[in-house]
Amino acid sequence: MKVFAVIGYTKTGKTTTIEEIIKELKRRNYSVGSVKDIHFEQFKIDQEGTNTHRHMMAGSELVTARGLFETDILYQKQLDIYQIASFYDHDFLVLEGYSEANVPKIVTGKNFQDLDEKIDQSTFAVSGRIAAEIAEYKGLKAINALENVAGLVDLIEEISFELLPDYDQQCCGACGYDCRTMCGLIVSGKKKRSDCIINQDDVSLKINDKAIPMVPFVARLVKNAALAVVSELDGYQENAHIKIEFGYNEKKYRKK
Repeated sequence: MKVFAVIGYTKTGKTTTIEEIIKELKRRNYSVGSVKDIHFEQFKIDQEGTNTHRHMMAGSELVTARGLFETDILYQKQLDIYQIASFYDHDFLVLEGYSEANVPKIVTGKNFQDLDEKIDQSTFAVSGRIAAEIAEYKGLKAINALENVAGLVDLIEEISFELLPDYDQQCCGACGYDCRTMCGLIVSGKKKRSDCIINQDDVSLKINDKAIPMVPFVARLVKNAALAVVSELDGYQENAHIKIEFGYNEKKYRKK
């Protein structure tokens, strides 16, 4: 699933740009999911006094509201982008307003100051209101989605990629960079998404069928610990494919 973000200040054409992008991606027969990041501190879909709010106040940690045409799952906390993305299985995931996400970005603006305050190494295009007046800005293509959405989506197809992890160099650094620098290098064409070492390890971990990323140090630790035990068993073969599975027994581990 390719992930990218459209970021910018309010009234710069951000949502309009995303609307046009989604419609064009759908015209190209892609499946599309989207996430809107809302910065209004008082924002809550659930309202005081509703039945679902009463569930939450009583202590429910996850509340679901199911209607005839919509099902809303209400978490009582802010989820990070990796937790949110785990709910999606689409060709493209479009983020609106996720400035902090480690993904390729389109920046919208109504003037040059708007652009200067938002553009960073992960930016691959400029759009929004100002893109109706300019063709490029500081080496970035400026494409207004209302005038040339096909050209903008061509860039999205070319540049966007699967969600990267977001470790600093001290935590991982196996590729020689921190994850943010790697994102910028991929956007600029100097690296490829496949250059991320985390995706190349021969150790994988899944919890409830959800892949859990591991930095190379942790992956090696898991592998060496497992091999230390398995290699002592009859039937062990060097360089064989090894699969270990275990589940949670509720009755066995239930607190007394």
